[in-house]
Amino acid sequence: MNEDRLQAFEKMLSAILAQYDADTAKLAALKAEGKEKTATYRQLFAKKMQYQTILSYYRTYGLLDEVCC
Repeated sequence: MNEDRLQAFEKMLSAILAQYDADTAKLAALKAEGKEKTATYRQLFAKKMQYQTILSYYRTYGLLDEVCC
């Protein structure tokens, strides 16, 4: 049970980090195009903030390295 739970956590963390990185790259591209006022940019920005909050909880509980993100 604990091993399955650990694997599920690692899989979830990997997915969150991948999505965080992808959204950050999309935001940078939109910003370079001057599209900071678009709905897409604002939605991606909100998602990025949600991921940052989740990752900060992981850091708080010692589940994520400090050097990450």
